[in-house]
Amino acid sequence: MNETLPMPVDVKLMNLTATVLFTGLAAAALGMLLWWAVRHPLFAIGGITVQGDLTHNNAVTLRANVAPKLDGSFFTVDLAKTRSAFEAVPWVRRALVRREFPNRLKVTLQEHQVAALWGGDGELRLISTLGEVFEANLGEVEQDDLPRLSGPEGQAPQVLAMYRALAPLFDPLDQTLEQLELTSRGGWRARTDTGAVVELGSGTMQELTARTDRFVRTLTQVASRHGRSADALEAADLRYGEGYALRLRGVTTLTAQPKK
Repeated sequence: MNETLPMPVDVKLMNLTATVLFTGLAAAALGMLLWWAVRHPLFAIGGITVQGDLTHNNAVTLRANVAPKLDGSFFTVDLAKTRSAFEAVPWVRRALVRREFPNRLKVTLQEHQVAALWGGDGELRLISTLGEVFEANLGEVEQDDLPRLSGPEGQAPQVLAMYRALAPLFDPLDQTLEQLELTSRGGWRARTDTGAVVELGSGTMQELTARTDRFVRTLTQVASRHGRSADALEAADLRYGEGYALRLRGVTTLTAQPKK
């Protein structure tokens, strides 16, 4: 019966040394290959393809503005930094950046879709269809076609949702809801295209829509009692449990004082 003799210690050391040397040489070779690839002109960023939503931006201008901000080669360029550079451009909501071998980047853009103006005259911005507030050149949008919304910081999605719920309710009056404000105290104030101001009060969306619907359905009848139509409305206050207060153009509840 043959017995397997243990490998001598010096042989083990030689094998281990050879393995370490081979591994080191392989790592060094790989490092040199990577260094060569990083430094080789073939892999320098040779172009950027821009596609997607380009309604408010031009691909040529975008490349010219963003390219100088990029550092590194095809392998080392920071994609997150590149994405941030594109997303810093007005109207750009999101940018998806990918590498295209051997030396190009491909960028797909998503732009904001404007839904309304946001804020007061001194800090007017835009709000997207997703309820996101963003800054852009207001001269690029038709402001006359956009409602104006305002409210506390961070409440833009809530205000936009409320506007979408309330705006159709004014259609029977042949009036357009042009402005909607959420006050710092949680109250809602609306203004129509005829200049009428409607104090809606506070409450949930269901409460406000029910209150507004009741007002719209009865306004024409109430105004006709005073020989007026709905477009004579100057102001309304819906902050009453079972009714509302009105002010109509040409109608007064004041009694003339007798002359002395």
